[in-house]
Amino acid sequence: MTRDRPDSRSAMAAPAAPSASRARGQALSRRHRFGFAIGLALLALGAQAWSHPMTGPVDPPIAGPQAGAGTQTSGPPPLTRQDLDSWLDGFLPYALARADIAGAVVVVVRDGAVLTEKGYGYADVDAGRRVDPRTTLFRPGSISKLFTWTAVMQLVESGKLDLDADINRYLDFTIPPRDGRPLTLRDLMTHTSGFEDRLKFLFVDDPDRRLSLGDYLKRNLPQRIYPPGEIPAYSNYGAALGGYLVERVSGEPFEAYMERHILRPLGMAHSTFREPLPEALAAGLSRSYERASLPAKAFEIVGPAPAGALSATGDDLARFMIAHLQGGRIGDARILNEATVRLMHAQQREVIPHLKNWTLGFLPDDRNGHAIIGHDGDTVWFHSRLALLPDDNVGILVSLNSRQNDADTISIRHQLVRGFVDRYFPDARTPVATPSTAHRHAAEMAGYYRSAQRAETSFLALAGLLMAVELTAVPDGTLRAGNVTGPAGEPVELREVGSYLWQSAAGDRLAAILRNGRVIGFGIDGDLYAAYERMPNSSSPVWNWPLALASLTLLAVTVVSWPIRSLVQRRRGPRSASTGHRELLQLLVRLTALIDLLAVAVYVEILRKVMGITLLDDRMNIWLRAGQCLSLLGMVGACLSVWNLMTVWRDRYSTRTARVASTLEAFACVAFVWFAISQRLISAGTQF
Repeated sequence: MTRDRPDSRSAMAAPAAPSASRARGQALSRRHRFGFAIGLALLALGAQAWSHPMTGPVDPPIAGPQAGAGTQTSGPPPLTRQDLDSWLDGFLPYALARADIAGAVVVVVRDGAVLTEKGYGYADVDAGRRVDPRTTLFRPGSISKLFTWTAVMQLVESGKLDLDADINRYLDFTIPPRDGRPLTLRDLMTHTSGFEDRLKFLFVDDPDRRLSLGDYLKRNLPQRIYPPGEIPAYSNYGAALGGYLVERVSGEPFEAYMERHILRPLGMAHSTFREPLPEALAAGLSRSYERASLPAKAFEIVGPAPAGALSATGDDLARFMIAHLQGGRIGDARILNEATVRLMHAQQREVIPHLKNWTLGFLPDDRNGHAIIGHDGDTVWFHSRLALLPDDNVGILVSLNSRQNDADTISIRHQLVRGFVDRYFPDARTPVATPSTAHRHAAEMAGYYRSAQRAETSFLALAGLLMAVELTAVPDGTLRAGNVTGPAGEPVELREVGSYLWQSAAGDRLAAILRNGRVIGFGIDGDLYAAYERMPNSSSPVWNWPLALASLTLLAVTVVSWPIRSLVQRRRGPRSASTGHRELLQLLVRLTALIDLLAVAVYVEILRKVMGITLLDDRMNIWLRAGQCLSLLGMVGACLSVWNLMTVWRDRYSTRTARVASTLEAFACVAFVWFAISQRLISAGTQF
């Protein structure tokens, strides 16, 4: 499922989560932020580092034989099966081998027919079963949402759903309004519902732990952190809600509706939303891998089926692409009327000026002047991309069955789709001159930003700090995106090509979001899974990271020096009542430092489990309660550390060393409380 993410993506994507949640073509490191945060904890705890399984550095170069084949010197080659197969064969086998990815499927459709469909590598490494695009089922993750939204549009077309009605009209529970404005289907389909991100029950490891769709939605209702219709923030919950509307209005279980009204009419005989798979399809499912050289992983169970539970062959997905490119039909079968398809493919709102914004379910892009609509899809192990070029009547799908690392899986799928467009639909537009406003506008953009797809009421709020993106104004008037590098490791810079619109050398565009003439955020063309908003000063990494490093270091020093201080105090002999009182306070301060470090250790383990998708259900509650209780004790202990500080400084016999030590200890304990409160480590609930 795309997240984070996301879990989960354009050539210049900034971080998203997966939660995910969810830089394409160039590398922007989410894992760098998580790794740095955990590195701070390691200073104090000596624990092992971990990495996010669904997000990470994006798009390092893949220096394969045909990786740069998008550059043409004598006009584009004809889009024929022979030329396309030759190009694919020159790119994918090398890329998969280099990244240790077991297998992939690629399908290209044109003018209502399959132009080519190819399988690469293995669906089952141990059994030696190769990928067959006609019989091997892949898990396309959030591409499932395109099916869900198609089902929604069927019911809109029949008059059973209204795009602009309060969705509470169709529900058996209530979603409160935000700023007096109700939530609508159009908000859900354009990912402008304003929901915060949630991961709980997104994946489960046991079918018996999977909640029904209705129970999932009722137990996991997220907070609304934005007014509806204003800010793109990708939402798996919103897609699940759309699927539930299908259930409620049609009177059929979601999986059954999809079979009867979409999969069967399209002739998708090797596809299903059911989990685990029906026996007749299970044998054809590709195994999933972290690496092809490692053992296969267990079947992934997506909690909210409408958000990402589809299993399908490449050939079946080709039929879905053809139907959307052909105005809702394939052969004699029709799933939508032409007018409905046009509405579904059209941009709905200009939330981010200058860029192509969400359609009703499809994320639009513009590559080389050619309109593209599509979607990414990520489970933990499968990674996919579907792109349609409606004006050219062409579509392409690629899906990989291994993660290896996010840099390679994201890079391969996006370089393949970009290379395809660059090769057969090259850019013939005239370069745009840099406007005179370049220096001033770049200076206005400089600062730190956080993804709109984020949590705000749980410990996952920490992701906003961990994944902050820095934009820097370069003296020559260009804009540099922090942690983004090009194919050769060079910094990626963007040149202003319009008022508050920048473009990189790779063609990726970044546009500012203005309010009352001031920059409040930005969006990236083709990656509006989430917009990015300027971080408030209270959340700025400029001072929060040094504060965190200093606090953890001082807490660790306090704990490590504890036995040394105890030995020194014993040798001093008998103590007076006042001295005993001070020593008791100092003992409590050291206990507080230990408690704070234990709280950090618990949250490191929680993050490891969450990002490893090993525990995303109520079994995590005991860990959350432990972290919350330790953090609360740390808050009480911070008060004691301040009391100890005042006691030491009031005592005229206190040494300079004692005064400095008590000051630093109080500073570290109070700093921990700041992080515990600001990053929601202390909360009453166990949702995340």
